[in-house]
Amino acid sequence: MLDLHHSMLGWFKKKFTTPVPGPLAGAPAVRRQKTYQSQSGFVYQYYFAGSRYTESEVGPGYEFIFPVSADRKTEFLVSVLIGDVGISAWERQHGRELLSKERYAVAKMALFAAFDQRESPDAMRLPVLTDGADIVRFLEQLGRD
Repeated sequence: MLDLHHSMLGWFKKKFTTPVPGPLAGAPAVRRQKTYQSQSGFVYQYYFAGSRYTESEVGPGYEFIFPVSADRKTEFLVSVLIGDVGISAWERQHGRELLSKERYAVAKMALFAAFDQRESPDAMRLPVLTDGADIVRFLEQLGRD
């Protein structure tokens, strides 16, 4: 009976101490669905649903949510995570704050890279993680220093 008590106590602690993600913000008033022809051969439809500051696999940072479809029938959410560590490294290197529109650009470039590199739509269901090197590479590709 004692083991059952401890396992239930652990479940309650985990359930009620796990942070709940905040609401999404920043989505355009009018949803604009776009199409991306990936190098993996799949054609994806996606749109931006919003972003939030959250705790994730990459630590604290920003999560960008994109509803995605590969068959025009079913839709699933793709989470692009940009950690504060990578953002801070970029900001120190460039001597300025990374703007919110630049964070969005990094998220979108990371989404495209995942579309190109992942072997199937099912693999897109895993979070897309970015690091400092990704931030530098994507912003250099966009001509942002």
